[in-house]
Amino acid sequence: MSISPDRIRADIEAIARCTATPGAGADRPTFSPQWRQAVDYVVGQARAAGCKVRTDAAGNWHVRPEALPWDAPAWLSGSHLDSVPHGGDFDGVAGVVIPLEILRATAAVTVPLELIIFAEEEGTTFGLGMLGSRAWTGDLSAKELARVRNAAGESYLEAGAAHGVRESLLLEDRLDPRRYLGLIEAHIEQGPGMWNAGVGVAVVGAIAGRRQYRCNITGVANHAGSTSMRDRRDALVGAATCILQFEGLANGIAGAAVITVGRIHARPNAINVIPAEAEFTIDFRAPLNDVLAEGDEKIRHLIRQTCERRGLQHSIDMSESAPAVGMDPRLCARLNRAAERLGVAAPQAVSGALHDAAVIAPHLPTAMLFIASRDGISHNPREFSRIEDITLAARIVQAAIAEDAR
Repeated sequence: MSISPDRIRADIEAIARCTATPGAGADRPTFSPQWRQAVDYVVGQARAAGCKVRTDAAGNWHVRPEALPWDAPAWLSGSHLDSVPHGGDFDGVAGVVIPLEILRATAAVTVPLELIIFAEEEGTTFGLGMLGSRAWTGDLSAKELARVRNAAGESYLEAGAAHGVRESLLLEDRLDPRRYLGLIEAHIEQGPGMWNAGVGVAVVGAIAGRRQYRCNITGVANHAGSTSMRDRRDALVGAATCILQFEGLANGIAGAAVITVGRIHARPNAINVIPAEAEFTIDFRAPLNDVLAEGDEKIRHLIRQTCERRGLQHSIDMSESAPAVGMDPRLCARLNRAAERLGVAAPQAVSGALHDAAVIAPHLPTAMLFIASRDGISHNPREFSRIEDITLAARIVQAAIAEDAR
């Protein structure tokens, strides 16, 4: 049985119906009824194809052919099913249905493939991303998992208990590299580069690192009418000056760096009061660690210089630091060879978004395969990737896994 675009389309449509906001995008917080409904759909399809299923203590779901022992070396492939609020139907989902379809298409034989559904990749449910993969690799402790909370006030350990999370087995049930040949994660690009270039699939050579900050600028609250422009110490104007300069700063740093201010609060936030305080976040990403270090220094210098010039005080705290991660060159070459055997070219790409693959890469040979996103739109109900591109990605992954048998 060959890879079927019709089955892939049916999978995506079925999972899209697992949402708390029908008609307004995908809304599947990790461990919610909608998330579990999507997981159960994938599990049901896999079991119908003769597969067995287990959950690890970190809450990730694993699927293998019935005849393949859990301790036998296998290729790992998968992604996530949780979504951002009012997200799209393809983010994460495409990377789950690809190995699912490979398992169905090869049900008559036992392929060394394990499908994985990572829990809480997005970070919107518990305020921290890639919890399932980071807990499985041991990068997060039970104590850290107990600290993060969802909207209901439950910790990851509490909310996940009904879905396989077992605090007592976290150490025992960690990722064992001896059981895996490598990880191939397929994912939509979530950017316009491939779509604009007319490229359907690409091999990811690196995942950009990320540094996130919370910056607080403090000035003096004063009357909006009776304080002249020259006598003001306006915290919000100081913040705005920094934010405007970040665009030029990012463009001036080599290596495809990007800087985003996604959240800002002013206090006292009154129409007739000069802001005494402005707090904002900074998300800085780059594909090379030396570029991250250079950008960090320049961001801090820009904020310090702006505040000194305007008589303002400031603080800047780094809330997250994730290094840039290179994908395994041999596994990337394997994907390129698989594409060539299918008669297509898969150019190299860089992922600006973080993925579970970045967490797994220090532990296993890891590579990613990107699928074009229409107009680069993602985390949005308008998100769309062509079924033919997803089908091609499935065939490339299947061919890469089968290379040893040739």
